[in-house]
Amino acid sequence: MAPKNSRIAAHECLTDEALSHLKTYKYSSVDLSPLSHYVLRHYWNAVVEFLPMWLAPNMVTLIGFMFILGNVALMELFIPDLKGPGPSWVYWSFGLGVWMYSTMDNIDGKQARRTGTSSPLGELFDHGIDSLNCTLASLLETTAMGFGATPIGAFTALIPTLPMYFSTWETYHTHTLYLGYFNGPTEGLLIASLMMIASGIYGPQFWQTPIASQYPSVSMILGSTTSIRDLFVPIVFGTFLIAHLPACVHNVHKARKEKNLPTLPLLLEWIPIVVFTLSSMAWLGSSYSFLLKDNHLTLFCLTMSLVFGRMTTKIILAHLTRQAFPYWTVLLTPLVAGAIIVNLPILGIYPFFDNASELAYLRIYFVFAFIVYSRWAHLVITSICEYLGINALTIPREKWQSSGNGIIANGATNLPKKD
Repeated sequence: MAPKNSRIAAHECLTDEALSHLKTYKYSSVDLSPLSHYVLRHYWNAVVEFLPMWLAPNMVTLIGFMFILGNVALMELFIPDLKGPGPSWVYWSFGLGVWMYSTMDNIDGKQARRTGTSSPLGELFDHGIDSLNCTLASLLETTAMGFGATPIGAFTALIPTLPMYFSTWETYHTHTLYLGYFNGPTEGLLIASLMMIASGIYGPQFWQTPIASQYPSVSMILGSTTSIRDLFVPIVFGTFLIAHLPACVHNVHKARKEKNLPTLPLLLEWIPIVVFTLSSMAWLGSSYSFLLKDNHLTLFCLTMSLVFGRMTTKIILAHLTRQAFPYWTVLLTPLVAGAIIVNLPILGIYPFFDNASELAYLRIYFVFAFIVYSRWAHLVITSICEYLGINALTIPREKWQSSGNGIIANGATNLPKKD
């Protein structure tokens, strides 16, 4: 008889047939980063040895996420305008938090192999947390660079959702996680961490300093007033358009071609991220919106963290269970509605939102998103744990004791990750 939660979760793509694929699932990844291979791999291998054998891999992932959430709380306390300047130690904390998140994200799989507790749930949990983190770690970067609640600040906080979505889409079709020679989880997070530390040393105003004032020779190319802040958007967005997106499309096309399947119909699977992106732009960019004017970017990003997290984690779950691609999540509906409502004055319709009602709508949206996401995550995790007979955040005593004695080592269920 099927576990109760798996029956309840049938509508969430977790039928018994779907769950059965978890027992045959094999993790596959390709990491081409020289920095990972020649430098950080040795650091990660050393750090994981400090973890106790009773610490579950998913708990390692969760601890890493706590570093981000803790720093978001610090940001709200000490730099609520997201502009600053704030105390230098807060920026140092941002940098350390992002670095610790990156470290935990890279050693959770190693901890799974040490303890013989690898499972498909680990991949779902890992990449699910990554999805939640996309807007939050970048919100710290928005603050560290002193962008504030502005269009460029919103861009900085939300732009990581694009490469994350397309990497998830790529993994769904290729069944392999590809990390390029220069990738976000490795070099991207390291650069972000270093930039935050630089803000701690020089202050966020450092990013507004004209480059030519330090390097006069570049004035002929960049002009006398261009700063790193001015170049940030074209560099980040250009890198995504020129390098990341084409690589994802190429790998998917290659995988489809090997199966004699067309690639063009898969463009319909871009609908969720297109709706997410355009709706966010239409809402925050509207001249009738008060969210950026009244400094509510943090609440918006917290809400979008849950919306985007639900959206991409559903794709990961469908990948693990070999189910149809999920085109929609109910959490997108209030986002679309908010974008439409705030722009109704363009059509000559009397505005429904003033600053108080728009904020109330966003707060209700956040609570709704939190409840829906939490219930769904609990349902999915519990169903998988019951089906596979595993724990999500703990390791049974006999399991880690046996692992520590060498009885369980490199088990058949282990999933390699970023070695």
